[in-house]
Amino acid sequence: MRRALRSFVDEDVANRIVKRWFRARGRSEGDRYRAVPVPRQHASREFSELTMLASFAHVHLAKEGHAGQVGFNLLEKIQIPTLPSLYGAMLAGVDWVLMGAGIPRHIPGALDSLADHRPTALPLTVANASSEGRCTMSFDPTSLLAGGQPPLKRPEFAAIVSSHVLAAHLAREQDSRPSAFVVERHTAGGHNAPPRGRLQLSGRGEPIYGPRDEVDLERMRELAVPFWLAGGCGHPEKVREALQQGACGVQVGTAFALCEESGLRADLKQRARERVASSGLVVHTDTAASPTGYPFKVAQLEGTLSEAEIYASRQRRCDLRYLATPYERMDGTVGYRCPAEPVEDHLAKGGELADTVGRMCLCNGLTSAAGFAQVSKGGVVEPPLLTLGDDASAVVAQLSPDGRPYSAQDVIAYLLGADASGTVEAASLSADEG
Repeated sequence: MRRALRSFVDEDVANRIVKRWFRARGRSEGDRYRAVPVPRQHASREFSELTMLASFAHVHLAKEGHAGQVGFNLLEKIQIPTLPSLYGAMLAGVDWVLMGAGIPRHIPGALDSLADHRPTALPLTVANASSEGRCTMSFDPTSLLAGGQPPLKRPEFAAIVSSHVLAAHLAREQDSRPSAFVVERHTAGGHNAPPRGRLQLSGRGEPIYGPRDEVDLERMRELAVPFWLAGGCGHPEKVREALQQGACGVQVGTAFALCEESGLRADLKQRARERVASSGLVVHTDTAASPTGYPFKVAQLEGTLSEAEIYASRQRRCDLRYLATPYERMDGTVGYRCPAEPVEDHLAKGGELADTVGRMCLCNGLTSAAGFAQVSKGGVVEPPLLTLGDDASAVVAQLSPDGRPYSAQDVIAYLLGADASGTVEAASLSADEG
């Protein structure tokens, strides 16, 4: 990270961040992470700089050592850090921006503006707002960096959608039309779009999806915008099927999540692979887990928040606040609440008791799964939360039938139908077209 920051365009800004946050001796076992500024509508300079530089460093490192393209994936639902995140990634030369979990219609225009270092604003969704559209998030690159910077490369934008109706809406207007779509089915890991119509649950308490939730790929082809398919696509036959249906390729998450190169904790990956090999890994689509209200895939794995005992023993806290919902207070100012925060805090902010039931702290749980667990004042380490797609067992069983580690290259070879020598079938090469 420090090596990446030495390449940042403004040495003073980078040095200030390193001086503030770097621990030369590392973080001792049991030490808490220093609290970072939390997202706010009117963000502090420190929050904007830290967010911008974090994005820059990750993209800069991802682009090292190859000539391939690098994409940057954001959630529309997490709105406040969006602009400094995009700007930092663009300073590092990011090639693609992908965004879902909402309607990202304003992102193409924001990319145009940020490429010229112009002040940029995005609408902020505020619950109970008395005047819709009144709240915005503003970001001025010139307030953080010296002027006179040359224009930045404007990355391509891919909107992640679960409906051809939404895709058509975004493609209709020039200012919201993306360069591409990722069509994500409800079998994908992480957040899923809720079923259309009245929510019905299966005997396992999972949402029931029907024909109305299927994307009409003929309609997608009519939009004349390149698209990729996601959700349950981690199989060679699904890659071929996607190409036959007019897709440029597929998006695969679960297979790569459990490979050796992924950023998940090694012990979680190993336990998940061993569970697949022994008895199969259950992934539950939980309608209550996410503070966003979207269904969320939770892998049922020992030692994680999926276990009732671990969930019940965790003391509620909301210290990262990325999924906090802005709401309008009685005096007209903007406050922030989260259904996963302490119940009494949520109620004091006007939240509903029913909204707190079964909620998990995704911010801390997913951060812990990536190996950066926060430690409470009492020395308790935040438990991890693992999310994978519905077909985790079927995919991983092909790549690791005995639970042993496998590589990202193994995943690519499997998906593209390579033989033992690594030669890919010629018919599969069209996955790279477009």
